[in-house]
Amino acid sequence: MGSSAASLSEPQVLAHTKERLFPETESSYVVADTQFAQREWLPGRPVDDAVREVLAPFNHVRVGGGYPDLVGVAPLESELLAVDRLGDEPPLVAVEAKGYASGGVDTERGIVQAHDRLHEANAAYVAAPTAAISGTDRTLARELNVGVLGVDAGGDVAVLEVPRVVGNTTTGEANAIRFQASAQGVADQSFGLNHPKNYLGYPLAQYADGETASLLDEYDVVGAVEDARRGAAFLGLITDGPRVELTGLGREVVRFAIDRCGSVTAALEEFADWYRSRKRFVDLAPAWGQLARRVVFAYPATELLVEELQTMHDDWNAEPTLVELVTHMHELHPSFAVELFVRGDESVRRRVLTEDGSLRRDALTDGEIYHAPTVFQLKTMLYHTGILADRGTEPHRLEPTDDGWALREPV
Repeated sequence: MGSSAASLSEPQVLAHTKERLFPETESSYVVADTQFAQREWLPGRPVDDAVREVLAPFNHVRVGGGYPDLVGVAPLESELLAVDRLGDEPPLVAVEAKGYASGGVDTERGIVQAHDRLHEANAAYVAAPTAAISGTDRTLARELNVGVLGVDAGGDVAVLEVPRVVGNTTTGEANAIRFQASAQGVADQSFGLNHPKNYLGYPLAQYADGETASLLDEYDVVGAVEDARRGAAFLGLITDGPRVELTGLGREVVRFAIDRCGSVTAALEEFADWYRSRKRFVDLAPAWGQLARRVVFAYPATELLVEELQTMHDDWNAEPTLVELVTHMHELHPSFAVELFVRGDESVRRRVLTEDGSLRRDALTDGEIYHAPTVFQLKTMLYHTGILADRGTEPHRLEPTDDGWALREPV
């Protein structure tokens, strides 16, 4: 990404800024705007492959009155903010980058754009080559509560003005980024298993006397312990960290087990009866299936999917295909549709999204572009809990134009 100070392009400035602001942590997630996913971000101005790799993943996320160059959620370092925290959640941050174009750098426009993002963001920054930032720019940024980041040719980023965190509540498409940064966001490894019993069993084994992994194996609950733990965390049953603890929802699963079976151990004994069964779980074990349904429905993506499938049913599309569902969701919830269904790979997002964030529908017919945790594992769990009519399919076997996403019981 090397260049001289007098030729730092907007994509280069943005890539250096991302590396400074958003080091990878489990509680952070950041996307660059889709204009930077293209081979050229402006006619005749290519984007280096190395820059695209740094900036990936890409999405077109509306924040305030426009689409910031970079939007993310992350626990920022204290030197980047006038206060170092906002409640218990990391702040939503928007960045506008400016680089040399036709000999100049439009820093003032970047500051005004960043200020507009504060209608929804908790903090906003403008990033530009250090030499192009004037005293007047810094004064304007202070007046508008916009942070200023100066980028030099070597990629170092200096904090020139520090913004105050504002307490805006994200209500629009930026919620997709908050979701991805949460413990329940769709990651490549979020759901490694496709049967809800595997996740219900984890809090029971965690609560019971004995070593969790040994109990899961002893009672034939699940052999893939790491996948079960990770999925239980994504479903909100446990907090996964140095010390695993049950959440309120996880404790409710334990209460259900004790009420129904008399003890957690007796409940775990029931799991052996379900080992390797392909029968729909809610039919195989109705009470446990209904419990799993409540747990799966509490997962944030489930309610959105069910609401939109019901809407499609009401609009006379009772049996939408995966392509039809993603197309419909993208019209109403574009950022969520992309984050939920489309893999975050730089090449995949570029295939699926145009520069302005529109869908390339032809790309949706290729099963390999989809997040497996959504189209395979989550969908199969929705099948087992009686929410969807059909089970999920692995992406390499997926035929998106035939893959049905009908509700089992539309109302």
